[in-house]
Amino acid sequence: MFDRLLFPTDGSDGAAVALDHVLDVAAAHDATVHVLNVADTNLDSVTRLGGEIVDVLEREGEEIVREAAERADRRGVTTVTEVLQGEPYSTIVDYAGARDIDLVVMPTRGSRGLERLLLGSTTERVVRRSEVPVLTLRPDGGEITYPYRNVLVPTDGSDCAGAALRVGVDVATVEGAALHLLSVVDVASLGLDVRTDIQTTALRESASGIVEEASAVATDAGVESVSGTVEEGRSIHRTIRSYVADHDVDLVVLGTHGRTGLDRYVLGSVAEKLVRSSPVPVLTVRESAEGT
Repeated sequence: MFDRLLFPTDGSDGAAVALDHVLDVAAAHDATVHVLNVADTNLDSVTRLGGEIVDVLEREGEEIVREAAERADRRGVTTVTEVLQGEPYSTIVDYAGARDIDLVVMPTRGSRGLERLLLGSTTERVVRRSEVPVLTLRPDGGEITYPYRNVLVPTDGSDCAGAALRVGVDVATVEGAALHLLSVVDVASLGLDVRTDIQTTALRESASGIVEEASAVATDAGVESVSGTVEEGRSIHRTIRSYVADHDVDLVVLGTHGRTGLDRYVLGSVAEKLVRSSPVPVLTVRESAEGT
C-alpha cells in the first residue's frame, strides 16, 4: 500500500520518535524509506572551518540522515538518503511529488534548535500543500500503537471525506484493523433558534445516511469489521478526540478540504486542530488523493 515513505528529519527528539514509527511501518510492509534533510536557505549557514568554506547545515544534515539510515539498516529497512537546500516545506512537497512517494511522515513538533518542524511552520505547510497523504504524530502524545487495530474515519459526506475513506479502507484492509466511521452533528452552529430541534433531527438523519453509505463502501471493499456512529457535539474536533479515547482508536484518517456545510473538515479548523492535539497519529488526505 505505502511502498515509498518519505521521512523529513531535522534530527530533533520529535523526529527520532517519528522515525521509530516509520520503521515499524516500513519493516512490516517491506517499504523503502526516503530520509530527507533540508538545509534551510533562509538561514545563514556558510562558514570557514580549517581554511575550508563549508555549509554547516549541509554538513549537519549529512550526519542526521546517516544516523537515521543506520537505525533503519539495523531494522532491515532499505533507505534512500538526501540532503537538499531550499525552503523546507516546499522542498519536502516537491520531493514527494518527484519521487512518487506514497506517504510523508512528520512529527508535529521538533524540539531542537529553532524547532524547524514546529507545527505552524514546516509540518503545517506540508499538510496544507502536499498532494501525497501526510501522517503526523505528536512525539509527546503517548505510546503509538502499531500495527493499527482501530482506524477512525470522520466523514461529512464531502469529496475529501470520500478520499479519506478510500485511504482508511485500504489501511484497515492491509492492517486487518477494525474501521470506525463517525459523523459529527455540529450543534454549536445551530444557535438557540426555536427550530433547533427540527434542524438537529434533519442533520442527524443526513449524517446517518452518510455513515450508512460509507459503511457500504467499506464492506464492499472487504473490510471485515465496520462500525458507524453519529454523535452530536459543540466542538467537532473534541468530539472526534473523545471517540478516539473511548474506542481505543490508533489512527485517524481525515480529509483536509471538506465542502459540506461550513467546510467542517477544512484545514485551519477541524483537521488542523486534530493534527495539533490528537493523542494518536493523524493521516490527512487531500481531495485529489486516490486510494493506494
